[in-house]
Amino acid sequence: MFELAEYVGIIAFAMSGFFVGVRNHLDLLGVLIATFLTALGGGIIRDIILNKVPFTFTHNYPALIVIVVMLLLIIFKFHKRNSLENKMLFIMSDSIGLVSFSISGALLALQHNFNIAGVIALAFITAVGGGIARDVIINEVPFVLKTGFYGTVSIIIAIILYIFYLFHITSFFTIALLFGAALTLRLVAYYAKWSIPLR
Repeated sequence: MFELAEYVGIIAFAMSGFFVGVRNHLDLLGVLIATFLTALGGGIIRDIILNKVPFTFTHNYPALIVIVVMLLLIIFKFHKRNSLENKMLFIMSDSIGLVSFSISGALLALQHNFNIAGVIALAFITAVGGGIARDVIINEVPFVLKTGFYGTVSIIIAIILYIFYLFHITSFFTIALLFGAALTLRLVAYYAKWSIPLR
C-alpha cells in the first residue's frame, strides 16, 4: 500500500512540478529540477528523518517515473500552454500528489511506531517538503503558506490514519476511502476558496 501511494504521488507531483517550472519560465534544466524536487524532495526529507537511505536512492523507479512523465508532457506540448496553474489538470495532479504523499508518509510513520505528532509531521513533510524546496529555489513564497487549507488536508489525513491504526481498521479499502474523501475535500476547498482565518 505504501509503494502504491508513493508511485501515485510521484506521478502527480511530477506533473505539478513541471507546470510550476513552465509557469515561471524556467529553461529545460530548471523545469527538470523543479519537477524532481516536487516529486521526490518530500520523500527524501522523510527518509532522512527516519534515518534510512532515501527510497529514491535505492530504487530506479522514482527517477524513471519522473523522467517519463516529463518527457510525455513535453511530447504533448504542455510546456506551450498558457495559465497551466489554473487548469483542472494542474489542480487535480497537485491534489492527488498531496493526498498520496500524506498517506505514504503517515503509513511509514505508523510502521515506525510514531506517536500522533510524529505521524502528522511525517505526513506533512512528505506531502509538502518537495514543494517548499522547489518554491524556495525559484524565489517564491512556498505554496503551502499561501493557501490556508492545503497543508490542513495533510494533517487531517494523518489524524484519520492514526485513528484507523488505533482501532485496527487500516486496510486497502479504508485507505482507498480516505484517499477519495481527502481528494474531494481538497478540490472542494480549492474551488470554494476555503482558508484558515488569521483572526
